[in-house]
Amino acid sequence: MGGSQMTEPIECVLITGLSGAGKSVAGRFFEDAGYFVIDNLPPILIERFVELCSQTHGSIDHIALVTDLRSGDFFPAFYDAVAWLRRQSGIHCQVLFLEADDEILVRRYKESRRRHPSASPGESPLDGIGREREQLATVRGMADLVINTSALTPKALKELLTASFGTKGRLTTLQVSILSLGFKYGLPLDSDLVFDVRFLPNPYYDENLRPLSGKDEPVRRFVLETPIGQALLDHLSDLLDFLIPQYESEGRSHLVIAIGCTGGRHRSVAIAEWLAQRIGAGGGVAHVVHRDLQRDLLERRE
Repeated sequence: MGGSQMTEPIECVLITGLSGAGKSVAGRFFEDAGYFVIDNLPPILIERFVELCSQTHGSIDHIALVTDLRSGDFFPAFYDAVAWLRRQSGIHCQVLFLEADDEILVRRYKESRRRHPSASPGESPLDGIGREREQLATVRGMADLVINTSALTPKALKELLTASFGTKGRLTTLQVSILSLGFKYGLPLDSDLVFDVRFLPNPYYDENLRPLSGKDEPVRRFVLETPIGQALLDHLSDLLDFLIPQYESEGRSHLVIAIGCTGGRHRSVAIAEWLAQRIGAGGGVAHVVHRDLQRDLLERRE
């Protein structure tokens, strides 16, 4: 670091991942959080830029750098930059990798009417997505946090980043994402644990509860305050009390728990909300995404 002295480490987040997965949204989040953000920085310039920041005597000590395949000769320079950053005692480096499912990325590119940067002339966006996903597999494995944005709105992604990085910009020991979903809409690819709660009493068959969701108190009571519901909560509590410390001791930084029912509106939502409260009460941090809550409602109105 050229002999420079720093009282506090520089917080450096490298944002990378698949094109169309939300890197620009992530960059805006870090900018709003007070980071100095540069988009599309070639990896070969990362080391030099961080060295310059270290000479500002703390005036630039939180930086977020968006870098990806747009910069040309990406891989050797990125690997070298990450290795260098992680060797420095005056720098705390984290790699954030964003991805999304193929069909979601294709739809986003069609909506934007832009050509995928990895697609050759005449190729479809799917061709480019597949090539880019394969090329970035090793980079993904280097990440401290991987987020699949398929089911996330820009607002939900920012909320997840807020929960994941906290107020100081560092990942806590283990961040838990809880995803409620309807099995009829498919399973997410990045789930670590999946719980099927379709055996619980279904509020859908109660005409008074059907228009509500698992976030409403009458539905919550209907789902949770039954012998079978209480038994499930007891078992989940015991399981999480056992599993979370094991994941933490392994060095995991992120855990995705999926809770599924039929449509993703009542039972899975109620359980997901309860799980988040349970983890929060134990001092952990949990972020909830209700993937199919609105989709199920819209389908019923059609």
